[in-house]
Amino acid sequence: MRHSPPRWTTEDMPNLEGRLAVVTGATGGIGYVTARELAHAGAEVVVTGRDAGRARRAAEDMASEVPGARVRPDLLDLADLASVTGFAHRVEHGGRPVDLLVNNAGVMGIRHRATTKDGFELTVGTNHLGHFALTGRLLPQLLAAPAPRVVTVSAAISRSAIAELSDLQSTRKYRALNAYAKSKLANVLFALELQRRADAAGVALTSVAVHPGFSATGLQRHATRPVRALARLLPGHFVGQSVESAALPTLYAATAADVAPAGFYGPTGRFETRGAPGPVDLPVPAASTTLAARLWHTSESLTHVRYRWPEGAS
Repeated sequence: MRHSPPRWTTEDMPNLEGRLAVVTGATGGIGYVTARELAHAGAEVVVTGRDAGRARRAAEDMASEVPGARVRPDLLDLADLASVTGFAHRVEHGGRPVDLLVNNAGVMGIRHRATTKDGFELTVGTNHLGHFALTGRLLPQLLAAPAPRVVTVSAAISRSAIAELSDLQSTRKYRALNAYAKSKLANVLFALELQRRADAAGVALTSVAVHPGFSATGLQRHATRPVRALARLLPGHFVGQSVESAALPTLYAATAADVAPAGFYGPTGRFETRGAPGPVDLPVPAASTTLAARLWHTSESLTHVRYRWPEGAS
């Protein structure tokens, strides 16, 4: 039986002075709290969002909440591969290694099948393919850091029966919850396969996945009216948690010294809806290296992004 870990809070975060972090979807919700707390711990944080105005306002708000915070906004639309490439070029031209990449942005509850600018189903295209492309584009900057980490935010629904990857882009039948579940399973498979490939290349990169438990955030804004109503009726003190608490698994995975490569982290309380962050069970399909490799090759084919490992890496 797994023992509950000791309570971990942002007070336990190490000093992050001199480190550069990129947080996707940092204009609100868990992403905002993640970026703010990383800045509070001393990191320089790139606050990204698909709306330039919202990204700028979020960075301004963080700077007012955390005096001396080094935060800067930048435009990044994960549903547009050209935007991903442009953002990565700006980071490269900045000339600094990226110590931490938090793949946090996501969409859910899109009622009718929609597509990204590149023709991918919107949920999988944003939540998985956009982050796959972004991580690949930023890989040189990540590998230039002494101990880079990539934290990919999944969800507990990645363990559900509907989280299966056949018909990845829902071309045969689209259901919003199925699309979200498969995108979240893809997040975990990606995080683990990234670690396997980094290990094979002999590079010191740590890749992990997290799930935040339950918290009513802006992620539900596209959901059906009953789902949005339920989210409002389930405040943190009932079954879920505050956005600040929901960000703890991400912050733990991003900064704690005892984080294991290829781990899966989340709240460790009852039903994993809340509680201290710590290791949690992987989705059963995530154990399949065959499935992960197939997803990786499919993602390469769709995005035309191939990871450039050091010379001699497999």
